[in-house]
Amino acid sequence: MARNIDALWDFEDPTGSADRFRAAIVRADGAERDVLTTQLARALGMAGRYDEAERLLESLDAATNAVDRGPEVVVRVALERGRLRRSAGRPDPEPLRTAADLAEAAGLEALRIDALHMLALIAETPEAQVAANREALGIARTATDPRARRWEASLLNNLGCALVDAGDPGTALEVFRQAQQIRRDAGQAREEQIARWMVAWALRLLGRRTQALAMQRALKEDLIAAGIDDEDVDAEIALLTDPLRS
Repeated sequence: MARNIDALWDFEDPTGSADRFRAAIVRADGAERDVLTTQLARALGMAGRYDEAERLLESLDAATNAVDRGPEVVVRVALERGRLRRSAGRPDPEPLRTAADLAEAAGLEALRIDALHMLALIAETPEAQVAANREALGIARTATDPRARRWEASLLNNLGCALVDAGDPGTALEVFRQAQQIRRDAGQAREEQIARWMVAWALRLLGRRTQALAMQRALKEDLIAAGIDDEDVDAEIALLTDPLRS
């Protein structure tokens, strides 16, 4: 089921993703249909259609109460409700904690980590975000589900950002380097480029501007070769070559 969901997602195009989920829902039934509906709600939320997404999740609440659809549906409804509320600007940890707890009880490791990563994103202080990301990272590293283990690089990235916000760019740099290595080892070219940007960013924050500029320029060359425009890379190069900021 998870593989089928991944094939329907394009996170850069939530509207197109929503169309694909609608078409898939028509052909599905039972728990599969309900899982697909949670993803339709997620896509609608990403497109800013919060009320419509919430109504879909409420309809699944009613269906789940009437017929036992299994733990995955219940976990996904809670998870997407928490995600939706964050997107709508009213973060609520309760459904995310529910999703994490139910996923743990059901042995759904990847969904548990997803819920924990969302809890980290809405934690109220950088220190709390660091702690929550470390918790999720520890679970990902010891997971038996390959999909759960694949969260490691993303969690390292989030941990690095939280460490920067907490005033510890030195530790963040090492964390970003770990994430870059994972992306490189996995052959994830675009993700590795983004991870390189994070490393260079941390170097700049540490005052290591010459190293940061060299990394950003090398990254820019690779992006040109791949036909990719990245405004963040351009912005960092401009900042690092501005004599008024040296």
